[in-house]
Amino acid sequence: MAMLSAQHEEEVRRELDKMRGPAKLVVFASELGDETNSQTVGLAREVAALSDQLTVEVLNPFIDRERAATYGVEAAPAIVVEGARDYGIRFLGFPGGYEFANLIDSIILASSGEPGLSESTMASLDALAEDVTIKVFTTPT
Repeated sequence: MAMLSAQHEEEVRRELDKMRGPAKLVVFASELGDETNSQTVGLAREVAALSDQLTVEVLNPFIDRERAATYGVEAAPAIVVEGARDYGIRFLGFPGGYEFANLIDSIILASSGEPGLSESTMASLDALAEDVTIKVFTTPT
């Protein structure tokens, strides 16, 4: 069953036309998990079908433990958004609703290889003494 309507497909296709290079969605999902696992795989495949520059790799976190550990994925479903390299972009859970637009933006950003930050922000980040992990949690409630 398709998750995106024809209108939404066209809107996503227009957004994905902004990609400046290839990107890949590495989806960790388990058939033994709840239905959000299969929904996440389905959505990732639907989105990837809308651009020749986007691919999907589906892995089982229980079978592909080494890859999951490499990406720091400890729960499923999870989506890793990669461009020319792994920029650390992760989505945990089904990226529907408000998170869907962020997923599309992340794909475009990863495909560019550019952080999209101002020079002053980049200078501030360069001044940090050590690496920092930023986690953003969203919920419509």
